[in-house]
Amino acid sequence: MQNGLRHLWCGVLRWALALAVLGTVAAVPGLDGTSGQAQAQTIRAIEVVGNRRVEPETVRSYLSFSVGDPYDPALANDSLRALFDTGLFADVSIEPQGSTVVVTVQENPVVSKVAFEGNDEIDDKTLAGEVRLKSRSVYTRARALADAQRIMAVYRRQGRFAASVTPQLIQLGQNRVNVVFEIVEGEKTTVQTINFIGNRAFSDGQLRDIITTTQSGWFDWLKGTNVYDPDRINLDRELLRQYYLKNGYADVQIVNANAELDRDGQGFFITFAIDEGERYTFGDVRIENSLPDLQPETLQGEILSLSGATFNSAQVDKTVEKLTLRVAEQGFAFARVRPRADRDPDNRVINLTYVIDEGSRVYIERIDISGNERTKDYVIRREFRLAEGDAFNPLMVDRARKRLQALGFFKAVNVRPRQGSGPDRVVIDVKVTEQPTGELSFGAGYSTTEGVIGDIGVTERNLFGNGQFLRLKLAGSLERMQIDLSFTEPRFLDRNLSAGFDLFHKEIDASDTSGYKSRKSGGSIRLGFPLAENLWMNTRYSITRDEIFDVETNSAAITESEGSYITSLVGTTIRYDQRNHPRNPNRGYYVSVGSDFAGLGGDSQYVRLSGELRGYYPIYEGITLVGRAIAGHIEGWGGEEPRLLDLYYKGGETIRGFERSGIGPRDLATGDALGGKTYWATTAEVRFPFPLVPTELGITGAVFADAGSVFGATSFAKTFAGNLADDASVRASVGASLLWNSPLGPLRFDYAFPLLKEDYDKTQNFRFGASTKF
Repeated sequence: MQNGLRHLWCGVLRWALALAVLGTVAAVPGLDGTSGQAQAQTIRAIEVVGNRRVEPETVRSYLSFSVGDPYDPALANDSLRALFDTGLFADVSIEPQGSTVVVTVQENPVVSKVAFEGNDEIDDKTLAGEVRLKSRSVYTRARALADAQRIMAVYRRQGRFAASVTPQLIQLGQNRVNVVFEIVEGEKTTVQTINFIGNRAFSDGQLRDIITTTQSGWFDWLKGTNVYDPDRINLDRELLRQYYLKNGYADVQIVNANAELDRDGQGFFITFAIDEGERYTFGDVRIENSLPDLQPETLQGEILSLSGATFNSAQVDKTVEKLTLRVAEQGFAFARVRPRADRDPDNRVINLTYVIDEGSRVYIERIDISGNERTKDYVIRREFRLAEGDAFNPLMVDRARKRLQALGFFKAVNVRPRQGSGPDRVVIDVKVTEQPTGELSFGAGYSTTEGVIGDIGVTERNLFGNGQFLRLKLAGSLERMQIDLSFTEPRFLDRNLSAGFDLFHKEIDASDTSGYKSRKSGGSIRLGFPLAENLWMNTRYSITRDEIFDVETNSAAITESEGSYITSLVGTTIRYDQRNHPRNPNRGYYVSVGSDFAGLGGDSQYVRLSGELRGYYPIYEGITLVGRAIAGHIEGWGGEEPRLLDLYYKGGETIRGFERSGIGPRDLATGDALGGKTYWATTAEVRFPFPLVPTELGITGAVFADAGSVFGATSFAKTFAGNLADDASVRASVGASLLWNSPLGPLRFDYAFPLLKEDYDKTQNFRFGASTKF
């Protein structure tokens, strides 16, 4: 009986529990087979609350629902995100209240004024141009923080990596604020050292001369290249790579350029890791042509990469450009020239084939230039050997980019072609980032011949954005004062011609060596143009007024020369430069020959010839043999003799171990140097690093041998000199030098011992000189 009752009660409980569960399921939307959306409240009204400036309809336009729609929490969340994304509101909420949806907004304040505090190094105008928050714009914290980062980026470009920026708000009422960026500028973060790893062919000093970044030193306030700049470091990597490629290292890789900030945040240590690879020479060089009407034998003269010569990527690039132009001149406007290099690592030879075939027929529709706020458009356009309507050649466009970069006017050059108005049209976008082109330079030092020396100059390499060069320089010492003004137009008449003029005034006190003082004033005009690769010709015309005065000597020759005269001359100089480094070479040679003809009016009539040959040969790692030979001769014509100031005066600057004007014709009665009509000199020097001395100190040594002579006194001197000494015998000396690339600039200490000399020569064993430009 009890068991039966127990079973009955259990059954009743199970049925009750089942009915309760069914009721619960029926109450949950969508679980009873009906849609939950169908059960949602229909929106009868949308009310906007809290808005002061923004119109209600503007708020409603960002909502994902409208009146008549059923209320959906998911759409409400989408609407919240849309309203926050406008940047107009600091806070937003959406709540249904019966059939009405209430949208409550809290508007972001309006900026009344943007100010900067603590900025001494960068003015307000510059910073205001960087920030996005402006007067009457809507303030958001995200925008303020983004502007703070922009300001910090400006300071980093100035080398101040320790700078910090904090945006502060000043409430003004009526939901308006002033935004103040509080700036702590910190100290300038400069480049303390620049090191190189893996460089065997070139010293650290040579590579530092190639890159644009410089180490910190004295007078840092006069230059900005010692400030760390990531963009400049990237440029330096490319400059190093190009330099190696020009000097035979075809496999070179600039593996890394690492910049480490010291613990105090005051300076960067930059290290370039270089994998030089092997040095190659050109092997077989030939042309492979697939154009049926083109005669490849007519193009051989355009090849600059000659078999047996050191591999030079610049010569390859220029050869491709010259071949492309020459082929285009023959009527093949769409021809394409591609270099194909076949390496022979075992013999370190690169066989080169210039492949000429037909390219795609695409024309240049337009060249668009941007970013040049100062540089004129035509200065940029003239570096393109192409114009609108010409056949598009990717190689020529890339060469134009490199020429623009080489101008030195731009920090960055970006050239990109894009699709034009048709499939056979292309638009070339040129975007440049300008950099300062003006320079204020100082020089200071000491010379054993002139005492304290110094100079100051102002240079502008992009005058008024026209790409022209202007320099004004004042130099002087206890014995010399000189002022020069020089102007150059590098693309005269839009051709590859360099034209310019020079104005100068010079005063020299030579009373210690020659018994007179002189003054020279005048000017010249010049024109230069290339004759071939690395071969340049300069022509000039100059007119000067020379004066000898304040003579305090017993030399009759000098006394009779006192007075003034006019010289009008034309001259020509031809230079050929095959050195591997512009300032610190260790391989290659340089040749220069010149001539002057005086007599186009004026008082002087003479012909002057001069020449110079310099050669550099690496003996061993870091050890370089340097040879130099110079010579000159001047001869009068038309019954005239060269004037006293036109003759050659040589001494310790040419043959060490002698005083300035220490050799050559001399009046023995007074000891005055009278100058000679002919001179020659040779030098052999071995330069080497000092053992156990860190290369970063820039200290090297040299041993040398000099020889030469000055002779050929004028008949004027022979007539008036009381006791003339004039001997063509060889003078020679040997010695050693200490060279230091110091923070002040290059210093040189020479000690020479004359081996061959005449009794009347004036000797000077020790010679010291210093100069600096920064």
